[in-house]
Amino acid sequence: MSKASKYFLAAVPVVIIFGCSGTDASTPTQTGGSNSLGGTGAGGISNSGGAAVAGGATAGGTKSTGGAVAMGTGGAATGGAATGGAATGGAVTTGGVAPTGGSKASSGGAMATGGLVGAGGFVPATGGSNATGGAIATGGAKATGGLSSAAGTVSTGGTASSTGGSKATGGKSATGGSNAAGGTPTTGGTSGVAGSGTVTCPSTVLSAGDTTQTVQVGTLSRTYILHVPSAYKGNAAVPLIVDFHPIGGSASGESSSSPFKAVTDPEGVITTYPQGQNSPNLGAAWDVGPCCDTADDVAFAKALVTQVATKACIDPKRVYAVGFSMGGGMSHYIACKASDVFAAVAPAAFDLLAGSAPAGNADDCKPARPIPVVSFRGTADTTATYGGGYSALVTGMPITFLGAQACWKKWASIDGCTDSPAYPTVNGATFQCAYYKQCQGNVQVGVCINNGGHAYGNGTIGWTFLKQFTLP
Repeated sequence: MSKASKYFLAAVPVVIIFGCSGTDASTPTQTGGSNSLGGTGAGGISNSGGAAVAGGATAGGTKSTGGAVAMGTGGAATGGAATGGAATGGAVTTGGVAPTGGSKASSGGAMATGGLVGAGGFVPATGGSNATGGAIATGGAKATGGLSSAAGTVSTGGTASSTGGSKATGGKSATGGSNAAGGTPTTGGTSGVAGSGTVTCPSTVLSAGDTTQTVQVGTLSRTYILHVPSAYKGNAAVPLIVDFHPIGGSASGESSSSPFKAVTDPEGVITTYPQGQNSPNLGAAWDVGPCCDTADDVAFAKALVTQVATKACIDPKRVYAVGFSMGGGMSHYIACKASDVFAAVAPAAFDLLAGSAPAGNADDCKPARPIPVVSFRGTADTTATYGGGYSALVTGMPITFLGAQACWKKWASIDGCTDSPAYPTVNGATFQCAYYKQCQGNVQVGVCINNGGHAYGNGTIGWTFLKQFTLP
């Protein structure tokens, strides 16, 4: 028996449908694990510029003192209305009380459109280059017939740089924000990540190591392991991976066995290992529709992501789901039900399930957007049968696997792919992959197969695929 079967062994010979084989579920053979590719770019910070233009009210636009009437004593003496008695500009300087528009912030000066947040730091705030009319308050440069409006010449703040944002004068790029690449965080822990907008890092930086966390989901207190690698520094947003264990497995077992951690740890990626609820007869499992527990595990996954974001500096646009065996089934289900939170998924040794609720989930799989998927399958897998088939292992919860190739094509249909890549051929233990690439939303759908049995996928291939994609 292979090591993966443990997760399906419950003292009966049919315990091979969802779990891995062997005597130690925490140490199945892992394929791959070479150096990780690329890094996590961190990008532009929020431009907090575009503040309201101050100084719009003008001084000097008041009544001309002494200009009302210069009446000579004793009547209308020669020049009784003294020459200039109605001082030039007269009783009231036309417009002198307030230059037209002078009491208001110059039009457009209140806020540079888009100046509050430059899109990811790539684009100068539109309208932030010059506050329209901000150079000279309309009518405020000079009160008609009166004195020049003090401070009316330039709207205070119109030429000054928006704090952390783009200069109004000349419309230059936001300081430090013209290039999102590099993603140097500002003092205080704010960091920009390319494609993700702005992330404010928690003030407390997590220490490296594993801790058990609890999150409330409805009436249940759910637990997960939070893994923080030593490469995580807490001052720049990093991706988050949610890694689901097989049926009969555990969060700690998945942490020990998954091939992803060795690849993602050097990049500072945060990983979580959720703990499933009990199935009717085979230990901890996941709810993937027709099987295999009764908890709302999609809600659990979302709540976990929300909580981790309060503890670690993660990029909300780069959250991914992976998993083995039934954990792979949960990854498929996450793609169907939570594409608003998860950017891409990489399941291993499981398929979508034929049909619709309550017997299946493939026909009900309608994600909110196209979502990238890469699946790992072994041609010798007789647990989650490679060619597809019926399983009644979990008491009262029968399912039917689509099969590796049919599942790949189903995802291509769901994601609106229009190309026709050839299905890969087996070449021993090395995974051979094929991808649909002409899909809606610029996503891809991949399948990687080898001649193995019910086993984990390849962490290097999986992570290289996942990190290409962010939430739109």
